[in-house]
Amino acid sequence: MVMVTEITNEMIAKAMQCKDADELMALVKGKGLDITREEAEAYLAELDDVELDTTQLKKVAGGACWHQDS
Repeated sequence: MVMVTEITNEMIAKAMQCKDADELMALVKGKGLDITREEAEAYLAELDDVELDTTQLKKVAGGACWHQDS
């Protein structure tokens, strides 16, 4: 099993494509991580309200805030 040391844009994009908590939990488990069903559901609920463009996705992957002030 490969342990994740850095979250990549590809990983975020794959997580955003998960349809339910089980799918997200399987995805992260395959990367050597473990999350609870509650964590997976909360993450997916957050994603329902967010659409990121490529620039914003790169910021999130780097740990920065995706929100841009006008």
